[in-house]
Amino acid sequence: MPQTHEKYEDIHFVDSSKPVWNYSLFSDEDIRNFQSGTHYRLYELFGNKQIESLQTWGTYFAVWAPNATQVSVIGNFNHWDNQAHKLYVRLDNSGIWEGFIPNIPAGESYKYHIHGANGITVDKGDPFSHLWEKRPLTASITWGTYYEWNDGAWMKERKKHNSLNAPWSVYEVHLASWMRPDKNDEESYNTYAQIAERLVPYVKEMGFTHVELMPVMEHPFDGSWGYQGTGYFAPTSRFGSPQGFAALVEAFHLAGIGVILDWVPSHFPYDAHGLFMFDGAHTYEYADMRKGYHPDWNSYIFNYARGEVKSFLISSARFWCDRFHIDGLRVDAVSSILRLDYSRNEGQWEPNAFGGNGNLEAIAFVKDLNETLFRDFPDIQTIAEEATDWPQISKPTFEGGLGFGMKWMMGWMHDTLDYFKIDPIFRPAYQDKFSFSMMYFYDENFMLPLSHDEVVHGKSPMLYKMPGDEWQKFANLRTLYTYMFTHPGAKLLFMGNEFGATNEWNYKSELQWDLLQHVSHGGMRYCVKQLNELYRKEPALHEKQFLPGGFEWVDLDHRSECIIAYKRRGLKPEDDVVVVLNMTPVVRHNWEIYVYGKSTWKEIFNSDSPQYWGSGDVYNPEIKTELVEKETRKYKLILQLPPLSGIVIK
Repeated sequence: MPQTHEKYEDIHFVDSSKPVWNYSLFSDEDIRNFQSGTHYRLYELFGNKQIESLQTWGTYFAVWAPNATQVSVIGNFNHWDNQAHKLYVRLDNSGIWEGFIPNIPAGESYKYHIHGANGITVDKGDPFSHLWEKRPLTASITWGTYYEWNDGAWMKERKKHNSLNAPWSVYEVHLASWMRPDKNDEESYNTYAQIAERLVPYVKEMGFTHVELMPVMEHPFDGSWGYQGTGYFAPTSRFGSPQGFAALVEAFHLAGIGVILDWVPSHFPYDAHGLFMFDGAHTYEYADMRKGYHPDWNSYIFNYARGEVKSFLISSARFWCDRFHIDGLRVDAVSSILRLDYSRNEGQWEPNAFGGNGNLEAIAFVKDLNETLFRDFPDIQTIAEEATDWPQISKPTFEGGLGFGMKWMMGWMHDTLDYFKIDPIFRPAYQDKFSFSMMYFYDENFMLPLSHDEVVHGKSPMLYKMPGDEWQKFANLRTLYTYMFTHPGAKLLFMGNEFGATNEWNYKSELQWDLLQHVSHGGMRYCVKQLNELYRKEPALHEKQFLPGGFEWVDLDHRSECIIAYKRRGLKPEDDVVVVLNMTPVVRHNWEIYVYGKSTWKEIFNSDSPQYWGSGDVYNPEIKTELVEKETRKYKLILQLPPLSGIVIK
């Protein structure tokens, strides 16, 4: 829907005799905040806006090109003539070029033709455009984000869904390859509406509380999976319009599911129509390539010291929460943002003013980002993908932290996968790798990730990381998932992991849905569904998931048998559960463990259930208890432990 800005009509001069009218939406305060790095609503001013001026509808354009000597708008409407519609430069040294062009409606393709520094001429897409042509075309499109939202009930209640004491079971999804109309055609995409029709009921049925969408921001190359973007204010046109994306988010919310977006403020590609050398100079990126070039991804790093760039990035983060009701942002590659020496050898980076390896302006940017988002949207979460031992990632800024709500627990992921890859006969020697996570768990608010990165580039799918024959592989994987869902912290599982995909993830195709015809894979999926239900329904598994009182080791003293037991505590003692893991294919009959305070127990989950393609031979219909110490109310429990399994008792 067109947006009007009639309040500006009496304070801005308009010359209606020219093809571009001298028109502005910016106030002096806007300019000051933009330059100082404190303007976080730039999407309301920059880009294209369909408005009415002097009873004439048209489009207002504004772009930041501080090194330009001339900027014009080119498109189908003027036959891409770079002399037809020249923008006006503001006379306040802001570097902003703007103007109103009458009779240009929504839906027109355009670029900025820029005469830049050192005589360089470039044609660039609009960094603030809300819609781009479908790749391989690269122009921006005049379009808005207006949408009639109907998710008021979710927005009113989402604080409890997104709080740290709520269950967080996240299904990580790559929208293009989750399912395709033609599974063999990488150019075949579902629309946002078709995705909503298929994906939302599936996520609901499986019991996940949130989805995390790998970057939906516009990007030119499918093989980047969205992590090298050009449209920081635009959902990708591969699946439709911004309104289609809004409807998808709304559909998740109506189903009671939160939506997290991957967001990439760390780097951007060198595509000719993108941000790199935007006006013939290093405008968005550092000019010093010791800071400005990313060797791992052959991309360029934002100049966090520049106020306009900081305003751009935080405006982008805020945009998705504001215009699309997003429940959280998972910030990609935080380590590369914070560290000057990230992926650089000695001599390839310059220490900061204090001699350290921290990028001081990037640290300040991250803190401002989190403070702004939690101030304006207190019911969301921000999640850091950060793989080093940088301290206090998820602690508040007023306590010296970076201010994220959560952090991916990469150490848990690596140690857990390393342990489960080991043949059970050798596992006794590696129990410390298994139990080490609780030595540092309370340093951060951790999310346990089994993400897309673990099932690509020769790492093998989750199922084939497991040792043993086919039955043992499935049993091991069910045990791993039982451990994951009962370990403290939020959970993240990549699509396809829930049913035991046998191929690595391939962004060009779709998931192996045909595997579900086999009882082994169908059983695996049903196991994950039941674990999601267990995690949601048992308060002890989430109420205190980030608090020291929420976890207690029960038994770590049977290393040679690879039996591990621990307790999860809720706010009420009667909600406590005990988890017992048998990490070998040996059945353990009449296994003794000791607990305090409760004399009656029942089995509420068994990963060896025949419903999950387990043996179903060993379970605990009744659990025998014996009081062994009256003063402390210490009880001995007699359990039957299935092979390669996890059981949960309450």
